[in-house]
Amino acid sequence: MTAVEPRTEAEQRALDAVDVDAIVDDLRELVAIPSVGGTTAEHDAQQWCADKLAGLGHRVDHWRIDVDELARHPEFPGQEAERDEAYGCVGVSGEGEPALVFCGHTDVVPPGDLDRWPDRDPYTLRIADGVAAGRGTCDMKGGVVAFLGALQALRAAGVELARPLAVHAVVAEEDGGLGAFATLQRGHRGEACVIAEPTQNTIVAANGGSLTFRLEIPGQSTHGSTRYRGVNALDKLAELLPVLRELESRRNVDPDPLVRHLEIPYPLSVGKAHVGDWASTVPDLAVAEGRYGVRLGESVEQAKAEFTAAVAEACAADPWLAEHPVRVTWPGGIFASGRFPEGHPLLEETRGAIVAAGGPDPEVLGAPYGSDLRQYAATGMPTLTYGPGDVRYAHADDEHVTIPDLEQCAKTFTLLAIRRCGIA
Repeated sequence: MTAVEPRTEAEQRALDAVDVDAIVDDLRELVAIPSVGGTTAEHDAQQWCADKLAGLGHRVDHWRIDVDELARHPEFPGQEAERDEAYGCVGVSGEGEPALVFCGHTDVVPPGDLDRWPDRDPYTLRIADGVAAGRGTCDMKGGVVAFLGALQALRAAGVELARPLAVHAVVAEEDGGLGAFATLQRGHRGEACVIAEPTQNTIVAANGGSLTFRLEIPGQSTHGSTRYRGVNALDKLAELLPVLRELESRRNVDPDPLVRHLEIPYPLSVGKAHVGDWASTVPDLAVAEGRYGVRLGESVEQAKAEFTAAVAEACAADPWLAEHPVRVTWPGGIFASGRFPEGHPLLEETRGAIVAAGGPDPEVLGAPYGSDLRQYAATGMPTLTYGPGDVRYAHADDEHVTIPDLEQCAKTFTLLAIRRCGIA
């Protein structure tokens, strides 16, 4: 049971200043910016954050990211959306190294079939029964406006922090994380970081990683009426699927305790496939792409090697594929795993702030999806995730966040900022 630290008069004043209506208004404005990764609206969302932070009295660094130069870096995390440019945005209160960083991404995934959205409009915030729905509300514009709401509450209550606090608004998280990578490469740091991804009243202290794989499976084309003369690439793809399922099962034996609650901590799935280009021709190529989970503590290189070895073993056992092996490549984003270091006080500080703000004592868990946590953790910055929403509704056509969850998180961030940074 987390000990509840009594609220001080200044803390209570700041909590009372949390303006839920203003937070919802900010969410409405930010959701209205259709900041799908790789579009110009991604830049508009960053400009919106820069203006908000400047209005809160923060010193703002809003810069154009040289994507081509960044891509040449040996540790570049990759990207799947095509973009010629991107923008970073960091706001800092005070001088010196920030005692706390709040981080959130402003890009969203495409809306999919518009007919599944009310009025075919994913970007108008809809409020009903205490629920705010729209693309990005959960992943993760709700988190962004929650920590902006905390900063506004501190300002309205006249609470000046003794040590600096920073906000990192980043782009391209959904397809690799080049925004966070660029922010860290620019030298922005802090003593500790909280990323406001949706965690459904828990604290996420570790993320499994994920990679995108591509399999190119060769066949031998012939006329469909003489299919016995050819080799159907679709059949060969089908023969590989049980091999991939067995690989997934093997990699999920005895998982790390932080992800043991998950049904499949490190999933492997084929997300799309393309086979053939003419109905009466036996296809000579099948191309499949999918998502491959990286285990906690496992390097990306180790994960790739195990996958490649499993495919090579399956090819060796097949007379056709032994002579015409499957080609394995790794397009898109590279999400390593990452975790919060044991013993760092930020975890208990966050738990205490959640409870003191009226929330339930949170479980500390790991998550199966990749996030920017691993990039901040890789610099030695203790980083955990806590924010409004339930990840099951991220990327969905019923994406939403509850208004009580927004309020709870904004109050938690308010208390955490005060307790971590102190009062001047």
